[in-house]
Amino acid sequence: MSERAPEDTVSYTVENRIAWVSFNRPEKRNCMSPNLNRRMTEILNELEFREDVGVLVLTGEGTAFSAGMDLKEYFRENEEKGIGATRHAQREAYGWWERLRWYEKPTIAMVNGWCFGGAYGPLFSCDLAVAAEDAQFGLSEINWGILPGGGASKVIVELTGFRNAMYHAMMGENVDGKKAAEWGLVNEAVPSDKLKARVEEIAGVLLGKNPTALRATKWAIRRVGEMTFDNSMDYLVRTQEAANFFDGEGRKEATRQFIDEKTFKPGLGAYDLNKKD
Repeated sequence: MSERAPEDTVSYTVENRIAWVSFNRPEKRNCMSPNLNRRMTEILNELEFREDVGVLVLTGEGTAFSAGMDLKEYFRENEEKGIGATRHAQREAYGWWERLRWYEKPTIAMVNGWCFGGAYGPLFSCDLAVAAEDAQFGLSEINWGILPGGGASKVIVELTGFRNAMYHAMMGENVDGKKAAEWGLVNEAVPSDKLKARVEEIAGVLLGKNPTALRATKWAIRRVGEMTFDNSMDYLVRTQEAANFFDGEGRKEATRQFIDEKTFKPGLGAYDLNKKD
């Protein structure tokens, strides 16, 4: 099979304000090549400020989310060209993962199959993650004589804790979606035939929330984990003040609906975004 054109390595559709973005190299289990990494950057740029996009879902075509980095195109071919080419490829890959971590819109990883090694980068970059119960997660680097680099070691420690991370990285054994959910690598695992419906359900809830508050919330949760308590308190005060600058009416409208109209209860759902006094 001939290599896909660079523009075909990632595909996307927008339906009901959900952008479904798919790694599109199923014949290679969606491993990430330099072409795919460049295309992901382009698509993230295209979608980030579109008014018809409220949530981005990242998944993979075929039987894999992503099998990690392309050993031939990402590693071997760039290493043969020297350190400059290697650094350039790393910056392209890590660059779009960073963009995704701080994306303006909520993001969900829909892990439909294999998720190995380098794929832990974009998995962690998404705000939420739902996996098929039979999806396979693996850090196989130890099996071919290297350590889990490219952020994978940090991701597994961050999400699953020391003991699970050490076992996963040192043993080189795969875990399925159920175990990944138990460890905290993903939020939950569902039967594969219910995966898309569950992700749509979660996306629908997010679409009903105040978008400015969602953006501030996701960034805050990522930031405060590495702060002292006092620093996080100060940061969160300033962040709320900044959010009020971008959307000074949302909080007031929610308060009005709660106190004056008594039409919603914050503990049971979001206020009506489409309702104005």
